[in-house]
Amino acid sequence: MQQSTKVPPKTQPETFTPLYAAIAWMRDRLMGYLDAQPLKTDPPDCPSLRQLSQRLGLSAFEANVILLCAAMELDPHCLTLCGRIAGNPEQAYPTLALALQLFANATWDVLAPQRPLWQWKLLQTQAQQPTLTQARLKLDPRILCYLLGIQAFDPELEPWVYPLVLETIQLPLSHETIATQIQQTWQAGQLAAVQLCGSDLKAQQAIAQQIATELGFEIYTAAAITLPTQPLELYPLKQRWLREALLRRAMLLINCHDLATSPAHQSAIAYFLQNLPIPLILCNNARQHFSEQTVLTLDLPPLPHLEQQQLWWQYLGDRAAELNGHLAPIVAQFNLGSHTIQAACATVQAAPIEDVSEQLWQYCRLQARPAIEHLAQRIDCTATWEDLILPSREKEILGAIAGQVKQRAEVYQTWGFAGKSHRGLGISALFAGPSGTGKTMAAEVLAREFKLDLYRIDLSAVSSKYIGETEKNLRQIFDAAESGGAVLLFDEADALFGKRTQVKDSHDRHANLEVSYLLQRMEAYQGLAILTTNLKESLDQAFVRRLRFIVNFPYPNAEIRSQIWSRVFPEQAPTKGLDFELLGQLDVTGGNIRAIALNAAFFASSAGESIQMKHLLKATRVEYTKMGRVLTSQEVQYWV
Repeated sequence: MQQSTKVPPKTQPETFTPLYAAIAWMRDRLMGYLDAQPLKTDPPDCPSLRQLSQRLGLSAFEANVILLCAAMELDPHCLTLCGRIAGNPEQAYPTLALALQLFANATWDVLAPQRPLWQWKLLQTQAQQPTLTQARLKLDPRILCYLLGIQAFDPELEPWVYPLVLETIQLPLSHETIATQIQQTWQAGQLAAVQLCGSDLKAQQAIAQQIATELGFEIYTAAAITLPTQPLELYPLKQRWLREALLRRAMLLINCHDLATSPAHQSAIAYFLQNLPIPLILCNNARQHFSEQTVLTLDLPPLPHLEQQQLWWQYLGDRAAELNGHLAPIVAQFNLGSHTIQAACATVQAAPIEDVSEQLWQYCRLQARPAIEHLAQRIDCTATWEDLILPSREKEILGAIAGQVKQRAEVYQTWGFAGKSHRGLGISALFAGPSGTGKTMAAEVLAREFKLDLYRIDLSAVSSKYIGETEKNLRQIFDAAESGGAVLLFDEADALFGKRTQVKDSHDRHANLEVSYLLQRMEAYQGLAILTTNLKESLDQAFVRRLRFIVNFPYPNAEIRSQIWSRVFPEQAPTKGLDFELLGQLDVTGGNIRAIALNAAFFASSAGESIQMKHLLKATRVEYTKMGRVLTSQEVQYWV
């Protein structure tokens, strides 16, 4: 009898010893069959082969087939013996025919495609013979590595699935509750897929990671958008993942946040969920419905204000006391997840005391900046309260808006108004008035006051002729802005927030549905939303009821116009002999005044002169021509 093949001790994993003992038994089995002296002992216990059989459902005969193929890979003697048994040195390889003759527990059902050998692709056949039983068998390299105890991963999965690497953190209480619920469901033997719905992907991943840790699973992740949509491509990929998950005791997290809304991708996810014997978590922005699969769907709302506050104090540590009241506005303004709060606190640990609050605010502002550039335009806000020329009553209302935004934390949380209802907590304002009267500038002033980004919604990008698309775009805008890092400006809102009409056809019904959705979403939105309109009377009255403030921007009188003229020129701009009282007699709005001043500056620069009344007169004529108006002599009397 030949001696067992051995591996050098320095490279020999613990699993090698029992595996090679089993291979030595297989070699003896082949020699006994060749000498007509069959070996009557059972194979020695091989833990890795036993685990493989348990996890993939192998019968005793199928386990022997796997061991036979492993022996061919690791013991050259076995190959020689196979050739001698076949009576042909060129057939020195294992076959099913050989296995059926060699083992007493052989069964013909091993040929069925549904059996584990073929379902899990444990064997590769090299069909040099016309029949399956005579085809050459080769052990899949991933299975050989498993038997040897070598860390490996199916290369077919590497472009699609990868380990979830996430810094371990203590979950907030509300997320801990969700993780415990899922864990208890799975421990009870109900391995239904779980769908976590919410905008914070990091929080969803952290919950999944804690569940995996508690239940002893490895955790991997994949992007749903990379799934093949054709069943013939998806099925092999699914089977390979199932095999890998069973071998590694792993669970999968599928990121559906960037999932296309096409029916093909939705069907691919539904197909992937069918008859899953392993844990799986879907991370979605919004609920996806699965009619044929049992899916446990759980909503993951933003962290409550109190939990966010606790996280800030926890991660800031001793530095929290240094903020001396500046932390409350940050917590009130920004609706952030646990990972973002932790990262924000880490950035200021070495900052000087006087810079901590400002650095935290700017970091949160950048992290909370919504990804809606394809639906909205971000405006750089430079206008100040001094630039905004309005009657005192309108300025007082704008000041009240600023005050309510700054005091939200105390009123909603400390005084308990948020506990009464979660709706209507946002601050919405309507700026109504003719074009050019300062509505957009007022929005800039407020956004600059709060140190937030101002996003002007592009109605042409939001509106769609396809049913449901407008609502979907608006939901994306509002959801992205919920983090608190932006002020939303719906310019010319009457085009989007118009009155609902009597339903005469499907178009009317669709338009009314859009308005109804907006009514609900505006009431639920917890940030600052500003609507501007030139036609206040065309707005739906239900919107007016839900607006916290209405600011009327009047057409400027001569006194207001003179004040606008006096502040429209930058300090560094050279001017000479400008009479702002005379300029105020020009019957135009603030927007026209800015356009005239800018054109006059170019005329003066081209002439190499300071800005003078003659340049303003020339620019005024250009502006009036653009407006389609006639410039009267009374308006420009005594200008030159």
